[in-house]
Amino acid sequence: MKKFFSVLALAAVVAVSANAQSNLGGILGNLGNLGNVLTNAAGAIYSGPVSLNGTYSYNGIAVSVTSSEGGIISNLAGSAVTSGIESKADEYLAKIGVKPGAMTWTFNNTDNTFTLNVAGISIPGKYKVGDGEKTVTLTFGKSFQFLDMPGTLESTMSGARMTFTSAKAMAFFKKLAGALSQSSSQISSIAKLADGYDNYRIGFKLSK
Repeated sequence: MKKFFSVLALAAVVAVSANAQSNLGGILGNLGNLGNVLTNAAGAIYSGPVSLNGTYSYNGIAVSVTSSEGGIISNLAGSAVTSGIESKADEYLAKIGVKPGAMTWTFNNTDNTFTLNVAGISIPGKYKVGDGEKTVTLTFGKSFQFLDMPGTLESTMSGARMTFTSAKAMAFFKKLAGALSQSSSQISSIAKLADGYDNYRIGFKLSK
């Protein structure tokens, strides 16, 4: 419990200090409020390993960014900066049917296979966890042109989160839009959300 309240306190400090950063204006808007940050703090990252196995529900987009000056803007899901980007990205994805309650990931660690279920469509693949259970690589089949997605794997209070480079994530979402017979225009909009930042990583918040 002490760790949980420490995370909440840190998130509140981030929200206040973020208002002083003039380069955040367009992204933050009115989203840098304490309520929004505290809500996202439930997805705060811990350093412990993640043993992917079983079914996880998709809870929304996970984002991390680094400033163009090289300083870390955020590595917590509850920060004001990432909350603003995540909220907008969630809006875009909802328009193609990717939203909480409509997507699950089922991992089987006996044969390292996974099944992505979204909007009634099942998409199989293989996965590999490495680096002390802190990295994950997803490999899709022929339907996604054998897309290979190396990324980071992090433990959260509710389950886990996986993030990937922007290029890999956008490639995945465009293929997913195609599988759902949806336009990829919403996906292009997501790629523009972190203009002005380096190392834009995007992925999934998952709850067990």
